[in-house]
Amino acid sequence: MQPERGPSAVAQPTSSNPAALRRCIELLQTCKSLPRLKQIHAHAVRHGVTLGHHVLAKHLVFALVSLPAADPMPYASSVFAQVPAPGVFSYNTMIRGYAESCHPRPALDVHRLMLAADVPPDSHTYPFLLKACAKLLSLRDGERVHCRSVKDGHDACIFVQNTLLHFYAACGLFESAHKLFERMSHRNLISWNSVINGFAINGRPNEALTLFREMVADEDGGIEPDGFTMVSLLCACAELGALALGRRSHVYLAKRGLDRNPHVGNALIDFYAKCGSIEEAYKVFDKMDERTVVSWTCLIVGLAMNGFGEESLDLFHAMERERLVPTEITLVGVLYACSHCGLVDDGFRYFNRMTREYGIVPKMEHYGCMVDLLGRAGLVEEAHSYIMNMPLEPNAVIWRTLLGACAMHKRLAIGEAVWARLVELDPGHSGDYVLLSNLYAAVGQWGIVHKLRRSMLKGGVKKMPGHSLVELGNRMHEFVMGDRSHPQSQQIYEMLEEIATRLRLEGYMPRTTNVLADIEEEEKETALNYHSERLAIAFALLNTAPGTPIRIVKNLRVTVVFSQQDYTAFRIKIPLCNSDERILVGRSKLTVMLKSKSQIGCNEAANRQELMLYHRKTFHPEHFLQHFMVLNSLSQPSTKSASIAMLATPPSLHLPVFVLIHPMATINPSSKRLASTRSRPEMPQALAHGSLEILYQS
Repeated sequence: MQPERGPSAVAQPTSSNPAALRRCIELLQTCKSLPRLKQIHAHAVRHGVTLGHHVLAKHLVFALVSLPAADPMPYASSVFAQVPAPGVFSYNTMIRGYAESCHPRPALDVHRLMLAADVPPDSHTYPFLLKACAKLLSLRDGERVHCRSVKDGHDACIFVQNTLLHFYAACGLFESAHKLFERMSHRNLISWNSVINGFAINGRPNEALTLFREMVADEDGGIEPDGFTMVSLLCACAELGALALGRRSHVYLAKRGLDRNPHVGNALIDFYAKCGSIEEAYKVFDKMDERTVVSWTCLIVGLAMNGFGEESLDLFHAMERERLVPTEITLVGVLYACSHCGLVDDGFRYFNRMTREYGIVPKMEHYGCMVDLLGRAGLVEEAHSYIMNMPLEPNAVIWRTLLGACAMHKRLAIGEAVWARLVELDPGHSGDYVLLSNLYAAVGQWGIVHKLRRSMLKGGVKKMPGHSLVELGNRMHEFVMGDRSHPQSQQIYEMLEEIATRLRLEGYMPRTTNVLADIEEEEKETALNYHSERLAIAFALLNTAPGTPIRIVKNLRVTVVFSQQDYTAFRIKIPLCNSDERILVGRSKLTVMLKSKSQIGCNEAANRQELMLYHRKTFHPEHFLQHFMVLNSLSQPSTKSASIAMLATPPSLHLPVFVLIHPMATINPSSKRLASTRSRPEMPQALAHGSLEILYQS
């Protein structure tokens, strides 16, 4: 309800009953509910203390706005309209109330009433106004408020400056926020937190980490971070895959007793899940004293993202047994799990339960999961029909998901129809050109691929470059394909040449069939060898001691360049070329058994791929090659073939067994199903310690 100042706001007769006034103020200061506050108001009126008394009016409006009720603002607005001449405190209180409510727009209306009444704003007015603008993401209104604060001379107030930082960061104007931050003569913890959090939650994690280092190493002795700072830092670490720095942040929080805070615990779960450390995410979850719906949702989504679809669904069922009501995001995680496990029927069952049992109206994200579910299962025609019958108008992301499925399953006719819609909705999106190029390349129409690339150049459409990040020495090192800007470039390329030479001597031939370019075979091999991920691997091998875990984070799906077999072969054979005996495996390694062919597994991690190097003390190249060659020939592994592979391993060798899974192989990511297999006496000792690793790259 929008406040008004009209004929009702006239002076009303009031009694000078000081005892009644004091009693009402005492009651208002302890009042926690709207019905109780209305009783106090009625009590004051009965004793002759009306809103004409400015002291009662000020305390009553403040008490109303401070109520924890769902929405006290309609009653507060009606009370405020009856105050004959509200002062700056009352105006600020109403602005604060609207700014902190679900409907912040009236805060700006109150500000206009304030100016019309010739009540000058003070330094407390602008922070509340800017908070409302940040909630509304209204850049125009926020800039007007900023200009007004400069005109009134309040822009130098640190409270106004801190809220300006929050406002510009919320609107995505990182440069403006950073410039304002640099110009601040005095910065407190809130200043640093505002700008660090703004960068962290808006996809600028590198800048967030840089600012954090500046904060703790400030010339004035540094500022000690608080829980809010560390949550922002964990968010940045999760985006970068900076596991080591995130773990140190966890230790810092634990030493200060902040790790028990639900918000901190949720951030830790999200961080470990995004970094692929599901076991650590589970540990944080198990130690939490208070688990909110957000806590359960973080772990449900994390399990689904890492390929543990059945565990994700099991956790969702456990959450339901706790009588917790899932949110929209929880259901996105559940549908994501179904999509990446190939559980088509289960996915539709959960989708139908959303409205019927939880009262959640499906949004575009939920429909997107359903389209992805059908597309991954190869039901491209059904996915297209589903989109055409959606109650919502499909956006570009929905159509792009279907185009990806068309490229995966070589459905040219539907793909071209989808492309036509994407050109209407989001022309110039480089990812759409890439997907369509992949589709034409997959069906051998190279002429059209070249035409698309020429049209991209003509239209100024630039493809987002793939890059790989590796954490080393408290910093992230970034590589792009063919990158020679790194100080160790010469050594990196020498390492890659050495690896390639030794691989060829071992009989390894790179598979170039999935290099989507019509170029000579030798050029394809070169493109494969100097991919950003291989540069990061070579750099890591050069700069880490034997046995050091190495994590490589990618921003794009690796299979755009590598075939499954070629990519896995390159990674697994690296130990043959290095004396430190480290074996490279994928982030998506699943210690699982295989299930029936009715479930199609497709595991990706939100367009991220992470790799790890593990140290193995016992390594026999001749046995390793033998098992690699046998298992690499299995294009559709089953439970039987996986068991044969395990039994074929000599029990005397402490050797991991690798089952290489084709991108559309049938898997069931459930680590629980491996328990009975591990206990079998004929299994090698290494398997008893959980060395069975089924490698999968989406």
